[in-house]
Amino acid sequence: MTTLNEQARNQIAKVITDLQHKPGALLPILHGIQDRLGYIPPESVPMIAEALNQSRADIHGVISFYHQFRSTAPGQHTVEICRAEACQSMGARQFETHVKHTLGVDYHGTTTDRSITLESVYCLGNCACAPSVRVNDQIIGRVTPEKFDGLVDELRSQKLEVQ
Repeated sequence: MTTLNEQARNQIAKVITDLQHKPGALLPILHGIQDRLGYIPPESVPMIAEALNQSRADIHGVISFYHQFRSTAPGQHTVEICRAEACQSMGARQFETHVKHTLGVDYHGTTTDRSITLESVYCLGNCACAPSVRVNDQIIGRVTPEKFDGLVDELRSQKLEVQ
């Protein structure tokens, strides 16, 4: 477990303070922390539990139940592969295998160099250009294994530009 710096602790405390009195505050607090830090540090669990008068196990249970919450920092870039039917009909399953092999991680994993986190998504709304991926906030269609390998090279060299 890493130790949070003072700035991160202050950001967590502010999110908790701003939201703890709202009905159903736990999910907004978790989203708020992840929006600010990119993940929900394990060190934040006792802070949240105390503020909401809940057990640490309750907080951890919610974090681990919802797959969109992370308890470790994501990579510098996030790559999401569309797994909806239109993309699957255009070869997304085989493409997923290539991506996982190329990156050396499964879904919700981060490459060892911390450059890329791999996630799945169930529709990017780009069905006519399947298969599709989202790289950070950019949706890219008609992605082939070769095109993906080029994207990874660009991400790792920090030269990906938004089109």
